[in-house]
Amino acid sequence: MGSITLITGGQRSGKSSFAQRLALERSGNPVYLATSRVWDDEHRRRIERHRADRGPQWTNIEEEKHPSVHDLGGRTVVVDCVTLWCTNFFFDSEGDTDRALAEVKAEFDLLAAVGADFIFVTNEIGLGGVAENALQRRFTDLQGWVNQYIAQRADAVYMMVSGLPLRIK
Repeated sequence: MGSITLITGGQRSGKSSFAQRLALERSGNPVYLATSRVWDDEHRRRIERHRADRGPQWTNIEEEKHPSVHDLGGRTVVVDCVTLWCTNFFFDSEGDTDRALAEVKAEFDLLAAVGADFIFVTNEIGLGGVAENALQRRFTDLQGWVNQYIAQRADAVYMMVSGLPLRIK
């Protein structure tokens, strides 16, 4: 126990579905660790729908920033998703990319040390071109750096393309 799998790709590329399939292959009772904040009513309904779709075999934990505080040792854990996790740190730091990056890395290191089978889901938001505003560009930089940090430590990395997993590490 104590592995890291990173699944990356574009929006609606099948990342979460693939992560959940992997988790269920590895455990009869995996953990789904959701990092999203509830931004509005539509988002709340989406979260509720996703929670209901997962089924009773899942242990659901909602944690915006500090998943390392939960007892996850020895479990298979889908962390969905790194992009929303970074968003929470980024906005709480008022767009200070350096501070957010340091905080995400520190929390990731604490989480990775608990001895669980982690499956991280993230987005490749930098593939879509350069954002028009500085705030978006700074967040894209943060996301790319965090993805690299996790990928370097991962045992396996998959890139999702049109629902197909391509193993790249």
